[in-house]
Amino acid sequence: GRCRPAMRIAVQYFSQLRELAGCAEETVELPAEATIKDLLNRLYQRHPGLRQWDRQILLGIGVEFVDRAHRLRPDEQVAIMPPVQGG
Repeated sequence: GRCRPAMRIAVQYFSQLRELAGCAEETVELPAEATIKDLLNRLYQRHPGLRQWDRQILLGIGVEFVDRAHRLRPDEQVAIMPPVQGG
């Protein structure tokens, strides 16, 4: 098979997701062309407790929210947040 270069993605966790992951941030290595969905699948393997939040979490890159089809670029930093608590 063809070798695909890997890329590193920095992940930041917020609020109760930080407790579930057991860390505030970590780096994940993914194949080139990976999407947010691929990233989430990798994170759920590492931290099964995060999966329960799958339908609710918000995903941001920089100041923008992104969807699961977003194609990641090397060294991108992804923020993974619980839904905003409205009052």
